[in-house]
Amino acid sequence: MATINPERSALLLQGLVARAEATGRRQIVGIVGAPGTGKSTFAEHALSLLPPHSGVIVPMDGFHLASNIIDGTHLHNRRGAIDTFDGAGYLHLLRRIRDQGDEVIYAPSFRRGLEEPIAASIAINPRTRFILTEGNYLLSDAEPWQHARRLFDESWFVHTPDRIRVDRLIERHVRFGKTLQEATAWANGPDEVNARYVESTKSNAQHVVDWL
Repeated sequence: MATINPERSALLLQGLVARAEATGRRQIVGIVGAPGTGKSTFAEHALSLLPPHSGVIVPMDGFHLASNIIDGTHLHNRRGAIDTFDGAGYLHLLRRIRDQGDEVIYAPSFRRGLEEPIAASIAINPRTRFILTEGNYLLSDAEPWQHARRLFDESWFVHTPDRIRVDRLIERHVRFGKTLQEATAWANGPDEVNARYVESTKSNAQHVVDWL
């Protein structure tokens, strides 16, 4: 496992393109990081370095359990933890993407502000050569997540200094409706518990990207 900077990641993407051209095989990259690391932004950056219209981002966040499932249960104050996602559903989608035939596959996304998954909002064409799938738990050893990384051609862990990561989380929570006090408590509470778990899976990545 090597630690690289964003410029070095461009070289890795060039290698990914060369492999796709040489093998004719779709390339799936798992992009992992703790809450607030900027992994979604990094995925957008990586997508911009691939040939135009050749790739798509598939977020794990589309498999958040909806509020009507979580509210009123013990999961309400743990939203974002590994057991508040449909891991089996995500794995099933990933297998479909890996074995895609001639049909278009539709994947869910996650709408910030609404804080809900949106079904069938990402279209994956059979000719799409690169899938960048990003999320917190893609390198977990827990069931069923441990099977996901076997479907990746590469796995990248996005690292950001804790002070930057936590500040981003607080700002995000405030932007989407929490008070500063609520945002600070959540960022240093449930978010931090989840971050420590995600960090424990870093050794399962092939590359670590330092990303600010």
